[in-house]
Amino acid sequence: MADITRRFGWRHLRSAPTAHIRHHKRGELVHDGPGQSFWFRALSAAISEVPVEDRELAMMFHARTADFQDVTVQATVTYRISDPAVAAGRVDFSVDPDSGGWRAAPLEQLGTLLTETAQQHALDVLSRTPLAVALADGVASVRDRIGAGLTAEPRLPATGIEVVATRVVAIRPEADVERALRTPARELIQQEADRATYERRAVAVERERTIAENELSSKIELARREEELVEQHGTNARREAEESAAADAVRAEAEASRTVRLAKAEAEAARENGDARAAAQTTWLRAHAEVDTATLHALAATLVAGNLPHIDNLTLSPDVLTGLLSRLGNADGARP
Repeated sequence: MADITRRFGWRHLRSAPTAHIRHHKRGELVHDGPGQSFWFRALSAAISEVPVEDRELAMMFHARTADFQDVTVQATVTYRISDPAVAAGRVDFSVDPDSGGWRAAPLEQLGTLLTETAQQHALDVLSRTPLAVALADGVASVRDRIGAGLTAEPRLPATGIEVVATRVVAIRPEADVERALRTPARELIQQEADRATYERRAVAVERERTIAENELSSKIELARREEELVEQHGTNARREAEESAAADAVRAEAEASRTVRLAKAEAEAARENGDARAAAQTTWLRAHAEVDTATLHALAATLVAGNLPHIDNLTLSPDVLTGLLSRLGNADGARP
């Protein structure tokens, strides 16, 4: 929109570089070109502002495929006004001299023209295309057909319009049809997800089994080593007991041998002592056997008299007493 200011009954217009201004004064073209800036009087001026920059026109329309399925086409057409003079002569681009805004809606008129033209060519393509093909490959074919149709449309150059680019964003079926078409793919994806889940679970189970087997093997090995340890302890205990028993046997044998040797020595000593006593006794008896009886009696009496204070009891056998008394009697009779 042009920028218009007021000064003392005059108007000053200043336009953007992308706006083509055509100023007529009393039927004559005074200013013509983009980015104009000039003074004018409102009562004698007729001004048109034609945008010359590239403009994007988004469009959405419904179509029906060859198998009678409704689809929605979303497209975008990029266009520009290549001939502002022709466009200003075919479409009302006049501006209000006070506000600078368009008196009519020229861009909406151009948009309707482009949309209906593009829709016509898109419907022609989709009406001969099945739904599955349209959804799979229809974007490119519809785009090419719309671009070719707009380029060949004679009304566009006659209006000063040039199509720069055509894009088809999407071709979508109705919601229930789209949901039905998505179901097999979703089922396949779900199957793949389930398969991946099962495989992951199988791998987890296999790993858990491996871990359990490793733990069991470790426990078995530990039990085997404990068994070996217990067996080794038993072997060591038996060996220790055997060595202790052998040591005790050696000590017992040594003690027995020492006892036997001691007993033999004591027996030998006792035997020798007995032999000595027997020899002394024999000698003593032999000495007394050679002495007469009276001498022996006198010797016995002498021994008794010498040990009399220490003798508590004295036992005399009858034969000894009889002999002593007879001797004493004989001794008294022989005295004078």
